[in-house]
Amino acid sequence: MSDQAEQAAGAAAELGTRAVSNALVILAARVVSRLVSLVVVIVLANALGATNYGRYTTLIAYLALVSVIADLGFNPLYTREAARNRKELGNYLGTLLVLKVALAAAASVILAIALSLGAGLSSLILPGAVLLIATAYANLLRNTFYAVGRAEFDAVAIIAEIAIQGGLIFYGARHNAGVSFYIWAYVASFLFTIVYSLVVIRVFRLGRVRLGFDVNLVRRWFPLALPFAFTFFLTNLYFRADVPILQHFRTFAEVGWYTFAYKPFEALQFIPLAIQVVVYPLLGVYFVTDVSRLKVAYERFFKVLVLLGWPLTVGTFVLVHPIIRVFSPSGAFAQSEAALRILAFAIVFLFANSAFYAMLNAINRQHLNAWATGLAAAINIVLNLIFIPLFGYLAASTTTVVTEAALCIFGWWFVQRNLPELRLPVIRLSWRVLVAGAVMGAVLYPLRRYSIFISLPAGGLVYLVAIFLIRAIEPEEWRLARDGLLSRLRRSRAA
Repeated sequence: MSDQAEQAAGAAAELGTRAVSNALVILAARVVSRLVSLVVVIVLANALGATNYGRYTTLIAYLALVSVIADLGFNPLYTREAARNRKELGNYLGTLLVLKVALAAAASVILAIALSLGAGLSSLILPGAVLLIATAYANLLRNTFYAVGRAEFDAVAIIAEIAIQGGLIFYGARHNAGVSFYIWAYVASFLFTIVYSLVVIRVFRLGRVRLGFDVNLVRRWFPLALPFAFTFFLTNLYFRADVPILQHFRTFAEVGWYTFAYKPFEALQFIPLAIQVVVYPLLGVYFVTDVSRLKVAYERFFKVLVLLGWPLTVGTFVLVHPIIRVFSPSGAFAQSEAALRILAFAIVFLFANSAFYAMLNAINRQHLNAWATGLAAAINIVLNLIFIPLFGYLAASTTTVVTEAALCIFGWWFVQRNLPELRLPVIRLSWRVLVAGAVMGAVLYPLRRYSIFISLPAGGLVYLVAIFLIRAIEPEEWRLARDGLLSRLRRSRAA
């Protein structure tokens, strides 16, 4: 066995033992973070009002579209390659830190042009550019934690970020701050993550970072990274293109209604992503060591995503009125209720997509992710251009559902088309979960008139009971979850 193969096999064993516990740790951190973040954004939106919140979210949409230039697909490629070859992690990271200087500068220039000419937001160019650069470096550095199976370090960064953001945003809301203040608040949180990550990498010896510019590495990685970059851009395109299109044909206030409804939907994305960043390196290693274990991991990954996504779809659809009432007590965003009811149907597809996205990247078929995302983005843009002028933000909501469903179908097809042995038994894996969610929805429907703090726990309890009674989770899956958690607890005590 070659040295590289031996390293990959060792990485597989280590990542495999940590996968469940890492997923639980990072998911717990993301839950806390997103719950607090959701409260913070609600405060921000109500403080700015529909029109200024529309301006803020328009900036974020342009920022997401341009951010691909600051990454060019090197981040996910770095995670995969560093997981497979730990000894070279320091060289990889040192080269990418230098490369990011040029990439971030180019991205900032493009952002400035887009904001001044496309959106009429020239006053937000400076804070927007700084946020773009800070986010690019923070995301690169935190990927190191996942490459080496130490997700707990990012959990700390996540909690610290939201604490910084929350403190500054609550301060800004009390003092009637403008849009730019809130952008600087996010900059401060990502600057913390950059410093924190560099300190952790050095102190805990996760990798010996050697700043430099390895031209051969960049030349070798560039064609491998481009499919990631293209997929990332297209993903942001179908996630964000509706906002510039809506802003072009309608008012900033309508943009605010739509993005306010979109925020709970978008906030839920952290759940599949939190699991994906932990499972993805493991899938990548299994692909080069043991395809049979890859198939099992793929099926369980998909099942977990449906298990989490389906009750959120059902719950959001049934409880949309009390949800919006909690988010906007003043009624300033009452128009967002119809949009969120439509967006609820996209949640389960949003979750399931992570399984196909991670698998295609892990089996070195990242170019097919670009194809799948490109097809979905084309559907999204065409439908938005046709229907937004006629139906406004409700058309944007419906198009999001169609796009997520289409992407799910494309991803599922591309995985099994390239590796028939990885054919996913979707019905067998999910039918019990769907039944449990339907039971939950039937119980929630008469409870929708009550406070969400009553109906939501009741619905969750009913779902858990239904999952247990119809055996939606197999004994082996319960055992893996239990063993992973106990392993994490034992390591924590030992430390």
